[in-house]
Amino acid sequence: MNILFATSNQNKAKEIAALLPSSFELMTLNDIDIKEDIPETQDTLEGNAKQKSEYILNNFQLDCFADDTGLEIPSLNNEPGVRSARYAGEQRDSEANMQLILERLEGKEDRSAQFRTVISLELNGEQHLFEGIVSGTIRTEKSGDGGFGYDPIFEPENCGKTFGEMSMDEKNSYSHRARAFEKMIAFLSERSK
Repeated sequence: MNILFATSNQNKAKEIAALLPSSFELMTLNDIDIKEDIPETQDTLEGNAKQKSEYILNNFQLDCFADDTGLEIPSLNNEPGVRSARYAGEQRDSEANMQLILERLEGKEDRSAQFRTVISLELNGEQHLFEGIVSGTIRTEKSGDGGFGYDPIFEPENCGKTFGEMSMDEKNSYSHRARAFEKMIAFLSERSK
């Protein structure tokens, strides 16, 4: 079964491809030559995920799934949240985003955080949502050069190292995206019986 992931982010695609059972083949926007930017103008993760999957369905008549992920930090009023990719500005600079978080958390005792992913699946005219959450803390400095985004400053609970210090397999055993995706795969597997 071919399944389209409505993203051109190859880091995300690699993470998801590593989780897929062999009966599924993952395609991305690059594979079907869609170069245009898909709008992400909603103020929630759920809203953005739905907006992206509906855009592909409405404009290209393809079943697909889309995700949106946010880092939520209670002591920063759950920022950066839906603005995670653009926290330090529209240029989507991961280094600047991490630096801004570290600055804003300076002197704060509560460094708890969670990553939350919402996936919107469009399948046979129906929309389904799946959520994955991983709780952890924000380190006081970056550690590790693996992963992407906020991975070098986020340490999952009971782990002792950041996502940036993990291999992809290790990260997928904790990851918010993996947890949401596993729910979607279980749903698809059940539907294909």
